[in-house]
Amino acid sequence: MPRNGHETGDHDKNPISGTGNLRTVPSAVATVPPRPSRVEPVDVEQLAESLGARIVRTAGGEPVTVSGATLRAQHVRAGDLFAALPGSRAHGADFAADALDAGAAAVLTDEVGTERAALADHPRVRDGSVPLLVHTEPRSVLGPAAAHIYGKPSQRLSILGITGTSGKTTTTYLLESALRAAGLVTGLVGTVETRVAGQRLDSAFTTPEAPDLQALLAVMAEHGVTHVPMEVSSHALALGRISGTRFAVGGFTNLSQDHLDFHRDLDDYFAAKAMLFDGRCEREVVCTDTEWGDRLVGPATVTVSTVGDAMWTASEITASPTGEQRFRVSGPDGARFDVRLRLPGPFNVANGLLAAAVLHTAGVPAAAIERGLAEVDVPGRMERVALGQDFAAVVDYSHKPGAVAAVLDAARAQAAGRVLVVLGCGGDRDAAKRPVMGESAARRSDLLIVTDDNPRSENPVDIRTAVLEGARQVPAAERGELLEIGDRQEAIAEAVRRADDGDMVVVAGKGHETGQEVAGVVHPFSDRDELATALRARLDDRRGSDVAPGHDDPAGGRGCDEEAR
Repeated sequence: MPRNGHETGDHDKNPISGTGNLRTVPSAVATVPPRPSRVEPVDVEQLAESLGARIVRTAGGEPVTVSGATLRAQHVRAGDLFAALPGSRAHGADFAADALDAGAAAVLTDEVGTERAALADHPRVRDGSVPLLVHTEPRSVLGPAAAHIYGKPSQRLSILGITGTSGKTTTTYLLESALRAAGLVTGLVGTVETRVAGQRLDSAFTTPEAPDLQALLAVMAEHGVTHVPMEVSSHALALGRISGTRFAVGGFTNLSQDHLDFHRDLDDYFAAKAMLFDGRCEREVVCTDTEWGDRLVGPATVTVSTVGDAMWTASEITASPTGEQRFRVSGPDGARFDVRLRLPGPFNVANGLLAAAVLHTAGVPAAAIERGLAEVDVPGRMERVALGQDFAAVVDYSHKPGAVAAVLDAARAQAAGRVLVVLGCGGDRDAAKRPVMGESAARRSDLLIVTDDNPRSENPVDIRTAVLEGARQVPAAERGELLEIGDRQEAIAEAVRRADDGDMVVVAGKGHETGQEVAGVVHPFSDRDELATALRARLDDRRGSDVAPGHDDPAGGRGCDEEAR
């Protein structure tokens, strides 16, 4: 499974605060995740027995209860179970003194952790007031421990978990919209945001750490939520973040190369995804458009396909120049209904079909599915930025080879003119995909501008060089022009300057993100905002050139923004 003990691909923004009451804060502010306002304390000895852990403490210690859980010492509250887990660079027990000083009531760790000085020599451990729960694999039982402490919230909710390389975010948005159309109170857990009964919280991880997830689910239950679409990442599965969570329905989108800095190879990556379908879902819905989906199919699996035989299929697919798509859904027991999506591309037909099948499996009426799916726009996923220009401009989160190919194929099918692409790759991540992404983008664009994404600790020149090496492997007759502009703002502006009537500008890689990480510092940066700024500048230039000196502005003095609206 994974080669290291920490997540890759997610920024730990920790943007959520509150106990029971929800509030949002800017993502730059590091605050604790939400917790429920009421928790029934759990006896530590009963908890240890349920986990198969042994208790270490000196004789004569009084009974101890816990009422919360965390693996971050800085988030400890009085009465918490502190999980001191082994990691690739440090052991959580090395931070135990801070946790115990903050009021941790018990510690979950392994044998190595019990011997670390910060834990073993702490006065509260030595006097027996803080019991140690010792387990050979403490991470594997942290989820069940947190679920026990917070009252097993997933058993009070209908959780719809979606995994796969691409399409998780879009599918969960489609699910949530249809659930709301059915009159249900929803939560949402995913890459872009977390939502609790309509209140928005920025997301720290695609799938939160196990104790944070269980606390969040308990908060959702407190706020009357009944159904929760959830993105389930391979990291969350491999690192036990969803352990202790029961899913009403699990769905699989697809699999392609990604996260091979974390997983040994594609088979290892797939094995992590397949863990969602190991019995923790009451029902399973799988898209079989790829061989990876076929490998997940069991006797009771609900199958979905846009290209072959399956229990759920899509037909009569039509696409408009605006990117809107319509298709007929056919399912078991004579289920038939029409779907309209605002989202372009064949991959979104697959996402919409999977969402429809998951919703039907969860008992949502067809009328609510139709209505809900028709109302969805997904932040940073083929998201249009339209200010009145005569060409299309979109931002998309595609940052892996398969996603880049799918998005640009959709752009090519939709654009009347050329496809102009701005693309970079992130640093400190799977380096092998960089030339593959360059090759994929070069084959599908008339102009490819290679720029910086999130270089992180790497030299951005090295990253761009790898992308360009892949792009240049495509024969010149089979690709368009190549440019290298390291400054992402300038790269976006150049693509906009070169666009003509009927073209499509695609800014790929960062999507909804609002920061760019360079040398350990996250600088404010939004592809959407930069694209809008470039479009305004172009429109201002065009309007200025149309107004003769000494004559009134034909727009009546209105600024470009107002005119575009």
